[in-house]
Parts: sequence; C-alpha cells; structure tokens
Amino acid sequence: MKELGCSFKIATSAPLSKTSKTERENRFPFLPYLYTMSKKVRVRFAPSPTGGLHVGGMRTVLFNYLFAKQQGGDFVLRIEDTDQNRYVPGAEEYIMECLQWCNLLPDESPYNGGAYAPYRQSERKALYKQYAEQLVQGGQAYYAFDTPEELEEMRTRYRTADNPQPQYNHILREQMRNSLTLGDDEVNRLMGEEMPYVIRIKMPAGEQVQLTDMIRGEVHFSTSEVDDKVLLKADGMPTYHLAVVVDDYLMKITHAFRGEEWLPSSPVHILLWKYLGWEEAMPQWAHLPLILKPDGHGKLSKRDGDRLGFPVFAMDWKDPRTEELTRGFKERGFLPEAFVNMLAMLGWNDGTAQEIFTIEELVSRFSMERVHKGGAKFDYEKAKWFNHEWIKKLPVENWLPAVKKIYEEKGVMIADDNKFIRVLELIRERATLLSDFWEQGVFFFQAPASIDAASIQSKWTEGKTAFFNAFIALADQLPDWSAAPLEAAFKELAASQNIKAGEVLLPLRIMLVGGKFGPGVFDIAAIIGKEETAGRIRHALQLL
Repeated sequence: MKELGCSFKIATSAPLSKTSKTERENRFPFLPYLYTMSKKVRVRFAPSPTGGLHVGGMRTVLFNYLFAKQQGGDFVLRIEDTDQNRYVPGAEEYIMECLQWCNLLPDESPYNGGAYAPYRQSERKALYKQYAEQLVQGGQAYYAFDTPEELEEMRTRYRTADNPQPQYNHILREQMRNSLTLGDDEVNRLMGEEMPYVIRIKMPAGEQVQLTDMIRGEVHFSTSEVDDKVLLKADGMPTYHLAVVVDDYLMKITHAFRGEEWLPSSPVHILLWKYLGWEEAMPQWAHLPLILKPDGHGKLSKRDGDRLGFPVFAMDWKDPRTEELTRGFKERGFLPEAFVNMLAMLGWNDGTAQEIFTIEELVSRFSMERVHKGGAKFDYEKAKWFNHEWIKKLPVENWLPAVKKIYEEKGVMIADDNKFIRVLELIRERATLLSDFWEQGVFFFQAPASIDAASIQSKWTEGKTAFFNAFIALADQLPDWSAAPLEAAFKELAASQNIKAGEVLLPLRIMLVGGKFGPGVFDIAAIIGKEETAGRIRHALQLL
C-alpha cells in the first residue's frame, strides 16, 4: 500500500517511483491535483503588449485572481513581449491600468517585483537559449537554416487540394535545410558563418499526448498533426512555446489558465515539459471557453463591437500607430464592480440563480469545475443590466468622483457635493450607465437650453398661464421649500381654479427639465430652489 497524505491510500502493483507520470495519471487521475495541492498555488496572467485588453483577456485575469485568492496563493502578471514586431508602446502600461481599475492587482509583476523577477520576457532573453540548446543536444529539437524564400517555396511546392497549407512537420522537414538533413560539417560551417537560424522542436510522429484539463477532462492529441514549432527565433528571442514553459517552470507556476484557442499548442508544451525533465512540475491546465459574438457564431472581436455599438476592451485604447481610439467599458460608463461581475458570469455560475456577486463572494464560491466547456455569448444589454444593479447597490460615494468628472468635462463645475449627492440619490434608479447621470441630472445645475414646448402648446390656455403666475406668487410665500409642501400647495391652487392637477403637472415638468423625463417634479423644484424654479417657469411662459 502507498499512502498519500493522511487520507488517501491506493493499491499499486508496481512502485510508483518506477512508473512514468503518464502511467501514474492513467492509474490515479487525481494525482496531479494532489501534487499541486501540496504546493503553494501560483497562477499567472501573461499578456502580449500588442493593443487593447479584450474582455476575454480580462476574464482570464479574473479567473486567475479568484482561484489564487481562494487558495491563498499568488497571482502573477508576466509580460510576454518576445515578439518585438508586434510590440506596441504604451500597451503594457495600459494592461496594468486595466487591472488597477478592476482592483485585480497582481502579487508579483514588473511594477511591484517579486522573488522570480524579471517579469518581462524581453528582460529574461539570456535564460532561454540554454534550454533550446539543451533540447538540440538531447535530439528533441534541431537547427533550421531555411530562408523566408525557401519557406514560401515549400508552401507553394507542396500545396494540394487536400493540404492547402503545408506545414514544416515530421514529413516536410526531411525536404528542408536543417541539422536533420545536413551533415555536421555543413551545420558547423553555416553556424561559423553566422548564417541565421531558428531552433525547432522535433515533433515525434504517431504518438498520443494526453492532457488532463480542469474544465474539459481528458484531452488527447496526435503528434502527427502538429508541426515543428519554432522555439528560438533568429534574433535569439524565444517564441511563446518555449518561453511559457521555461517561465512557468522557473516561476513555480502551479496552474495555467488560458483561452481554449491555445489547446492545439498544448502537445508542444507538454512535450517540452517532458523533454526538459520538468514533467513532475508541470502545472494543471484549464482552457477557458471563448466569449462569442451576440449571435453565438464565432469569437467576439473588436470589429463586432464597432459594428454593433458596444465596447469589447476594458478601457479606452488609442493605438499610437494609427491614432485610432477604441472605446472601453470604463469610459462608456461602467462601474468596475459591475464589469467584474459581468465577466464572472460569462461561462461560469455557482449553481444557483444568484447573479449579483461581490468580489468577496466570487472568491469564496468560484470553482473551475463550474466553468462551462461551451462558449459564452456576449450580451451587451445584460452587461448594462449588471451596471444598473450595481449603481443601485453601491453607496453614491463610491461612484460620485466618476460622475463628477463627467460633469466637469462637460463644463459644469460641481461646487456643492451634498447637493450633488442628493441629485444622484434621486436619479440613480434611472441610470444604466454612469454617463446617463448627465442627461438625467444636468438640469439640476443649469436651466435647459430649450424646452419641448410643442408637447404642451396644443392644449395651452390663458387659464393655465394665470395658474402658473399664481403658483409663482404662492410659492414665494411658502415657508418650507421641500417637495411635500410644494406638491400640496400646487394641487390646492389647481383645485381652487378648477384645473385638474394632471393638466398642469406635465407642463411644470417640461418647464423645469425641458422634456418628459426626470424624477418627481416637486423633488426637482425642491433641489433647484425657489428662485430657479420661478425663473424657469417665467421663461417658459414667454415661449408659450
């Protein structure tokens, strides 16, 4: 009998130490979980600084963060900037700003350091070549000297109807210029002449690679269907495939969560862990489902947002190369709490009907087992619903600065925060986005530039003009300028002049607000004050 910890016993027909990792996992599928549970949980979000941060990327951040915090582990931000051709200045800083806005702060990053620094792959360049060379020496990788022109010729020469995109694989590598087809002397000559070369993994033919995914269970791959990926580029920089394995190992990452689009690359990564002798330290994998277009057909893209009128980036992103501005959820008027809540529900639920979750509730209830395998359709109306619920839920003080900034950017300076809070409390039920607070509340601070006189002119009479002049005079004498006394005085005056209150309530609203919207009209009058109320009524009477 072999004892694991204090509560598991498993019978073995052969000592576990003499079996391979794959054999052990086949016999005891829970072993990888026990192994990772015995170590401190460490997860990482490893974006490329190439542009705006898509909602899919932010959801990956969130799931990493929730899992780490629930397990008492570390959440690491690592910048994967090895592809210098796609690097965009400012994109890295933008990624960090998005995490700060959502309050999903990493325990380790290029900005706050840690025991496994540096956290930018470009600053770790010297680490990777030794591992690529180790693979070459072990026969699991090889040097390839093919020029771009030769690679293009290969794709053209071997293209067929059945194989429209020939790959540099276990078949075609035999036709190319590499250390598998060239003699040692020729390889040494080319390297001595500093001929540019890459290092490619030598994918075996006809083998099966198995992955135990925390969401998808057992996934199997045929190595014959995977090409010989480049591991080290001619400029000495690693590709994602080599760098992600080396960095995950050196940073002691225990769980790797990423989008399902990376599933086809998994056999390369699994073999690299094995070939480098690190198989026992390989993290547990979870490939997250795609976020789909609203119609469910295909992955959600920036182009879909542009076409349908909603954001797909967390925050505004201005491309420094094209000056193109792409609007984000923050600037569209979303609260970070609502954005995070919405992200969590894209492909996950806790098994109940609850939809509104605080970050503390998400941390306590999150489990990778509850993440769906299928893609999650993005619904912008549902996203706005989350925002509306959080506007109602949070104290005004939480989002007052953001709304105040909107007013001040439009030229309305808020001098009295107490009045502003009264206004926001009054109209919060009517606001879906923070930007709605402008239209729903600006008339509290400045008279409407125009009024919808057409809506009341057809039924206007001299008697109504007399009524409003009388109301101005009566209101001026009221000792208590608050909503209830105002309403009572208004209705009593209407009754005394044989006017139905309903016939003059809409005109009063339009006089004060400019249109048929807003909260209780007497609440509006109470907040804007006696003089402003009288002034707006007089101005409207001149137009009527």
